[in-house]
Amino acid sequence: MKPYDYAHRKGVHSLTWEDFAALSAALAEKLSVFNPEAVVGIARAGLFPATAVACFLRRELYPTRITRRVNDIVIYQSPMWKVPVSPEVQGKVVAVVDEMADTGQTLALVADEARRLGAVEVITASLVSHTWASPVPQACALVTDAFVIFPWDRQVYQDGQWQPHPEIEAGLRAQGV
Repeated sequence: MKPYDYAHRKGVHSLTWEDFAALSAALAEKLSVFNPEAVVGIARAGLFPATAVACFLRRELYPTRITRRVNDIVIYQSPMWKVPVSPEVQGKVVAVVDEMADTGQTLALVADEARRLGAVEVITASLVSHTWASPVPQACALVTDAFVIFPWDRQVYQDGQWQPHPEIEAGLRAQGV
């Protein structure tokens, strides 16, 4: 399986840690109108904004893991469950948070599972969303069709040294950068 197709994105949007903090605060503000009682964060990278939102709103955080990746390499066509949604969502208004809504599939699967477990209301949210995400997250801090580079993805520690993330390099090449 190949990594995501970055060629159809329009431009590059590189986020700093300061951008992340501001976007996370904006996402918390947007979610606050729903008065979520708990936050479900989608691991791995979705835990960054989910943790920030949970702290900003003073709510419990319940991590889950559903992914197409193993060791940061895309190997599954469809997302696979690795860590289930906590049964603690039962009877609660829940915000499901991820860092990126690309297809929208991961957010939808986690939201469906939270509902199945008895959440009384589920709000989907992402730090960033592409316009083609379907379903669209109910709350989002940034909508862009650019190739987004998150601060935690810039570099990886491999073979005893820091180096550019190979998938980021491939995405930049696909953008002609």
